[in-house]
Amino acid sequence: MKKRNAGMMVLLLLCLFLSGCGNVRTEDAVDEDIGASTIQTNEEAVSDTAVDKESPDTEDFSDELEFDESSLIKRGDGADNTGSARDGEILEVHFIDIGQGDSILIRQGNSAMLIDAGNNSKGTAVWSYLRSLNVESLDYAVATHPDADHIGGLDVILYKIDCGMIFMPSVKKDTKTYEELMDTIKQRRQTYIVPERGNIYALGNAQFEILTDTGRDYGENVNDYSIALRLVFGNTSFLFTGDAEEAAERDMIEGGQNLLSDVYKASHHGADTANTEEFLTAVNPKYCVISCGQDNTYGHPRAGFLNRLRAMGVKVFRTDEQGTVVAVSDGENITFNTGSSTSWIAGEPMGSEENSGNGHYIINTGTKKFHKPDCSSVKKMSDQNKKESVQSREELIAEGYEPCKNCNP
Repeated sequence: MKKRNAGMMVLLLLCLFLSGCGNVRTEDAVDEDIGASTIQTNEEAVSDTAVDKESPDTEDFSDELEFDESSLIKRGDGADNTGSARDGEILEVHFIDIGQGDSILIRQGNSAMLIDAGNNSKGTAVWSYLRSLNVESLDYAVATHPDADHIGGLDVILYKIDCGMIFMPSVKKDTKTYEELMDTIKQRRQTYIVPERGNIYALGNAQFEILTDTGRDYGENVNDYSIALRLVFGNTSFLFTGDAEEAAERDMIEGGQNLLSDVYKASHHGADTANTEEFLTAVNPKYCVISCGQDNTYGHPRAGFLNRLRAMGVKVFRTDEQGTVVAVSDGENITFNTGSSTSWIAGEPMGSEENSGNGHYIINTGTKKFHKPDCSSVKKMSDQNKKESVQSREELIAEGYEPCKNCNP
C-alpha cells in the first residue's frame, strides 16, 4: 500500500511539472503573436502614410531634414563603387522625350529611379510612360534643380506614385512650380534630403555616386546647384549632371571622383555655358544623349558643343530628332533603341540673345507679369516686386506669369 501511495505521489508531481512547462510555452507563443501583430505589409504601410491631396491636416516638415544613414551603402572616401551586374540582368535608362526639358527613368531589376519630370504640363505624360512600363513605385526621385523644365511635372509623379527617397539640391526658388512640388511632398507626408558628395546608393545591383558639392555657394546661378551623379552597372557607366554649368563642372573635376562614363547626358540640353572641353575630356564618353525640344527657342544644342563631340568621335542621340531614347546595359555592352544621329544640326536661338533663354526678363511678383528690360513699366515697379529672371518666356508662362501687353516680350 505504501509503495502504491508513493507511486501516486510521483505521478502527481510529474503532472504538475509538465503543467508548468506547458505554461512557459504558452507565454512564449503569446510574445510571438504580439511581435507579429506589429509587422505591416508594404501595402499596409503605404495605406497608413498616404494622404489625400486635398487634406488640410498635413505636417509642416522642417527644411533641415534627416535620413537613415543605413540607406547609404558606402561612403565615397575611397570606397569601390562598382555595381555588380549578374548574368542575364540588365539596366535600362530611358531618356523620355518631353520636349524642352529633362526626364530620365532608370530601372534595374525591381528598382527604379526618376531624374526630373519635365515642365508643369508634362507630369501626366511622364506618369503615363511609367505606367506603360508597369512602374508602380520609385526607389528614388531626383529633382536636379528647381527650374520648371526639370521639376514642373514631379508634383504629379510624387502624388500618384510612392517613392522611397527624394533628393533635392540645397537651393530653393520662389516660384509657383517650386511651391507646388513642396506642397505635394508635405501632403504625402514625405521628406527630401540634400545628398552629400561621395554618398553612394544602391539601385538594385547598380550603384550611383553623388558628385555634387552640395555645400558650395554658386550665388544666383541655379543651374550650378544641380545634383550630379554617376551610375555604374557592371563595367558600364552613365553620367547625369542636370543643368550644371562651368563652375560646377570645374568643382566636379577638382573633387577627384571618377567621372569617366560610357554614356553622358548632355548638361543643360547641350548649352555652350556647360559641357566644357575640360569636362568632356574628363568624362570621355562613347555616347552622348541630348534632351531638348524640337525647334526650341534656346538654340539647344549649340554648335560649339556638337563640334567638341564630333571631334572626340562621340555617338550622339537626340530626343528632338529621335524621340525617347532608351539605352540598355548588360553590364558589359550598351545598346540603344535607335541609331545615333548623323545630322549634327545645331539649334538656332530665336530673337535677341537677351531674350533667347539666357534670361533678361524683369518680372513683377505683385502683378505676375514679365517685361523686357527696357519696358517703360519696369521704371514704375517698386523695388520690392521687381526681380530679374533667368528663365525663358515659356517657363515664366508655365509658372503663371503673363507677358506685358506693352513691350510684348
